[in-house]
Amino acid sequence: MTLAIIAITTGGASLARRLHDQVEEAELWLPERFRQPDSSNYYNGKLADLLPRLFARADGLICIMATGIVVRLLAPHLKTKDQDAAVVVCDEAGQHAISLLSGHLGGANELATEVAEILGGQAIITTATDVNNLPAFDEVARQCNMAVEPLTRIKLLNSLLLDQQPIVLADSEGFVAAAYQQVSSVNIVRSFATALEQTAEGFVFVSNRYLPQLNDQSNLLALRPRNLAVGIGCNRDTTAAEIDMVVRQTLRDAFLAFASIGAIASIDAKQDEVGLLAFAEQHRLPLHFFSATELNAIDAPTPASAYVQKAVGAKGVCEPAALKASDGGRLLVKKKKNGNVTVAVAEIVKNL
Repeated sequence: MTLAIIAITTGGASLARRLHDQVEEAELWLPERFRQPDSSNYYNGKLADLLPRLFARADGLICIMATGIVVRLLAPHLKTKDQDAAVVVCDEAGQHAISLLSGHLGGANELATEVAEILGGQAIITTATDVNNLPAFDEVARQCNMAVEPLTRIKLLNSLLLDQQPIVLADSEGFVAAAYQQVSSVNIVRSFATALEQTAEGFVFVSNRYLPQLNDQSNLLALRPRNLAVGIGCNRDTTAAEIDMVVRQTLRDAFLAFASIGAIASIDAKQDEVGLLAFAEQHRLPLHFFSATELNAIDAPTPASAYVQKAVGAKGVCEPAALKASDGGRLLVKKKKNGNVTVAVAEIVKNL
């Protein structure tokens, strides 16, 4: 998690420096009047300009200032639960660390707890599931590096959890089942067919598969393990829109979920491919590039392409890239060509 620590007062700056010394991968931002000969970041402009800018690019903000200031400055920039950065607010005495925004999916609850431990203060967490010691579905999804689909149903399923209403959890691979073993209202089953035979107020399916019921069944939530590695080859100057369309179509044809993409990969000759870079950035996907030598060392099922070998020195791109990014996983979708794009999909053994 990339963090930004921001303070605006003398006492806040002192606390921020102390916190910065103990938090990894954190930037420290202070007004210019507090400048010292160190590696901190100093700003002359308005906090109203700085805070939204940091909010847009960081995973989390630790704001040492009044809660009201943060609320007023960030409110116009809020998007959705899965896009907004975690925001924790601290008083300058370090007595309280308040989880203000994106408590579950963004990780603000966990961050507030960590900050409070460092400062010797108290974490203030107000999400109902946490107060009642229940494993909220979006929090478990974050801890297990899963996507939530559709996000709008989190409120319903977490409410059912709080009200102890019956929920069926279908988790064939056992990704999250352990978190709900002690929750009496959650019935854990292995198959989706078994789940749909049950009577319950809510259903949670853990899968990277396309789920036909997801659009029509309003009490069904999908937790998507990010365990698909998508290898991509494309002609020069292929647009992000075309890459997006082909990847989605390929996954849909294979009954796989786009939300389960955990990584995309290609040959290093594509490191400056604008459309590919834009596609990865748009969907916040890790993008891995491999050399022709690395790709040629992978045993891919599709015969070598003379055209590709002449162009980039590799016997193939999308299949070996997908397999390489999967860290030894199995190929789920062989090379598919559509327009300017070729796509292959492998199942990730462990997250990169």
